[in-house]
Amino acid sequence: MQRSLFISFFSLLLMVTGCQAGFLDDLSKGLGLPSLQQTGLDDATIVKGLKEALSTGTDRAVKAVAQPDGYFGNQAIKILMPEKIRNVADLLGKMGFQHQVDEVVLGMNRAAEKAAPMATEYFVGALREMTFTDARTILQGGNTAATDYFKSKTGAKIQAAFKPVIADSMNQVGATRAYKGMMTNYGALPFVTGTSFDIDSYVATKAVDGLFTMLGEEEKKIRTDPAARATELLRKVFGK
Repeated sequence: MQRSLFISFFSLLLMVTGCQAGFLDDLSKGLGLPSLQQTGLDDATIVKGLKEALSTGTDRAVKAVAQPDGYFGNQAIKILMPEKIRNVADLLGKMGFQHQVDEVVLGMNRAAEKAAPMATEYFVGALREMTFTDARTILQGGNTAATDYFKSKTGAKIQAAFKPVIADSMNQVGATRAYKGMMTNYGALPFVTGTSFDIDSYVATKAVDGLFTMLGEEEKKIRTDPAARATELLRKVFGK
């Protein structure tokens, strides 16, 4: 039991320290664990492999959400009516305005699908900034360690870039008109109080969340499914 706890602590130590050689490799030998040198992977190979994996994963994720129904047809990331105004939508649906509610939901998802390709340039920028320490920590992290890294580096930037595109797209697909009409009809009902909501910011946030959800799924595949490792380098790095 004690040995098991110590090994778990040691594994955590490896991640926190960026898997440095020397003392940690000597300690790993004493525990009967493979050292970093024994994996046969140097820093350059690890970084190159991770960048290839992330390039592959981000490309797949962006293409998956950018296509028609990429958001709307995927129940895991479909953008639903905001919780804050869900009671508004429910009430209007019962009053005969369900078509407006449906237009808003469809428009939000179409706007997210249109904005998605913009994320690529930010992912490329994050790849360029990746260090050896980042790479080793990611490699030995959990199934979404790379996704978490990307989100911390690019999430806010992507959301800021998405918002004006989504606002424009919401206008083009009629979602803004439908939303305003929906809220006008709600405000005309007796015994209700007005409500305000930044629908564009909401859609941008949900679009980014959905994108990283899909990126996380792609990363899991590469880490756990040999069939998803399409190149020799990916098989070499993630097969260890």
